[in-house]
Amino acid sequence: MIGREDKKTNDLFFVCSLIDYIARNTKNRRSYVVKKLGKERIEKIYDLADIYHSYNIEQVAEEFSEESKILEGTFDNIKQCNYAIPTHWDIGKVYKRLIIGVAATKKIEVIEALFEVYNSFICDLIDDYNGSFYFENPQFILETYLAGKVEY
Repeated sequence: MIGREDKKTNDLFFVCSLIDYIARNTKNRRSYVVKKLGKERIEKIYDLADIYHSYNIEQVAEEFSEESKILEGTFDNIKQCNYAIPTHWDIGKVYKRLIIGVAATKKIEVIEALFEVYNSFICDLIDDYNGSFYFENPQFILETYLAGKVEY
């Protein structure tokens, strides 16, 4: 292990941050971006994240958006935000932690957990930057996901 987390955890962080970056730039929901990228492409990004991470994220996002034929959407949670906007790196970290927790709890592969998470109700909560859910404790976010609803 080099750094504070193992390589694959850092690779997942990059994948999640890239998904968020693409979603923001194309004004799409994260689930749409994940669907358009597809399992094979996401596995490739995950496997080669250490290489892609050394490039400009704008360039990487543009190439994968074009390759995946991701169209311009109408979901703009940045424009709708009334407060400080979390970066794609901030939100990538939230998703990374959740996906790792889901994979460990359900004893499934990380990419399978990624698809489950991004295609669930939890994205609406995390991607509402006017709310505070994305600031919650990672364990609370995981428990909310596993419960299938918010329980305060």
